[in-house]
Amino acid sequence: MSPSLERRNPTVKLAVLFACSLATLFILNPLTLGVLTVLAIIAVLTTTRLTPGRLLAASVPFVAFGIGLVLVNALSRPGSEILEGLPVRVTGEGLAIGFALALRTTVIGMLSIAFIASTPPRDLMTSLTQHARLSPRFAYALLAGFRLLQLLPSEWQSIRAAQAVRAPLGRDGTPRTGVTAFGAAAFSLLVVSIRSGERIAQALESRGLGAGPRTVWRPVALDARDAALAIVVLCAFALAATLGIAAGTGLSLV
Repeated sequence: MSPSLERRNPTVKLAVLFACSLATLFILNPLTLGVLTVLAIIAVLTTTRLTPGRLLAASVPFVAFGIGLVLVNALSRPGSEILEGLPVRVTGEGLAIGFALALRTTVIGMLSIAFIASTPPRDLMTSLTQHARLSPRFAYALLAGFRLLQLLPSEWQSIRAAQAVRAPLGRDGTPRTGVTAFGAAAFSLLVVSIRSGERIAQALESRGLGAGPRTVWRPVALDARDAALAIVVLCAFALAATLGIAAGTGLSLV
């Protein structure tokens, strides 16, 4: 049996993700954000197919961005210095704000990972057309863009493998590829992406996309369980946001 979150309506999940992300922006209490992070991690592991290892790998960009927020705020915000004798000035207020902002990023990242891991692209496109009344022109464009992003890692590996074949060998027998080769590979990937986008656009146009009303082959279900999911998650986040704002931290982003 598939995980429970995969059986929920994609449009409802997207709306819940947006609402929860918006509510998280009003919370600056590190304790509240820490609790939300733990709950989000538990929810991802119990309602999707992701294993702890795959979740950790998917979280790397969000964690890296969060570390950057902590460092920037700890070194740049005014406040009382907590570590003396260092070549840089680290403030307690900046560290606290940076940690809170990093937890915000982690919460939103966990929710985004759960949405992506539990939502097939075709179901998302169909649901946006069927329930959100989104134009098929935009829905199919989103699907095509998502498919293109899925192919980029393999295209990148192919380009780098081709460079390694042509590159001169070092004394240890390994190809010598430097910054110049990396930039050339990035430019090649950009060209491949543009050409792929043109081919996709031509294919969609040749199939009459946007020429008139379209029917849905496999409709996506929308029932009371989707409403229950939205109510439970939104109420939990609203309660957490209210408690976080009421508790206060003495921190300010201004």
